[in-house]
Amino acid sequence: MVKVMARTLIDKKWRVCFWLLALGTLSACSSPNVELYAKNKPEFKLQQFFNGPLTAHGIVKNRSGEVIRYFNADLVGSWKNGVGTLKEHFLFNDGEKQQRTWTLTPTKNGQYESTAGDVVGKGSLNMAGNALFMKYVLQVPYDGDVINVNVDDRMYMVNPNVVINESVLSKFGFDVGYLTLVIEKRTSPES
Repeated sequence: MVKVMARTLIDKKWRVCFWLLALGTLSACSSPNVELYAKNKPEFKLQQFFNGPLTAHGIVKNRSGEVIRYFNADLVGSWKNGVGTLKEHFLFNDGEKQQRTWTLTPTKNGQYESTAGDVVGKGSLNMAGNALFMKYVLQVPYDGDVINVNVDDRMYMVNPNVVINESVLSKFGFDVGYLTLVIEKRTSPES
């Protein structure tokens, strides 16, 4: 009887250890919330930063972290009645050109929804402090077809004229690519 009770206690301890380990693993995989950056400065003011001409320079990595492409882009932001339009013109190192036009619409909770021609549905855009997080589903040409890829954009304003953007692209819960870019506000149209 004592052996049975001891074995039961050991089994319970192992089960508790297993569940604690599982919960720890799951929490380690969760990503930080934008509210974590609420006290950071400078404050990311969407309508100020994405207004007028900007440039972007970035790299694209595959799932193993190898840089497979790089690009430069010209962006122009404008606002009318609180709704923003951000036009992006990309030029990749292999000569490919891409264009995307974002529409940024305010929501009742003080955040924004984002839409674009190659975005499925509406993306969510949340800001706090110097951070802006945006999640959306992007249609990406692949092997003669188009696939939907989840994009998790994390933007951090490092000074009033520079934002660093890190993006994770995933499919079926697995990371399939990474994007890093620097967005700079131009001080004049000629610069």
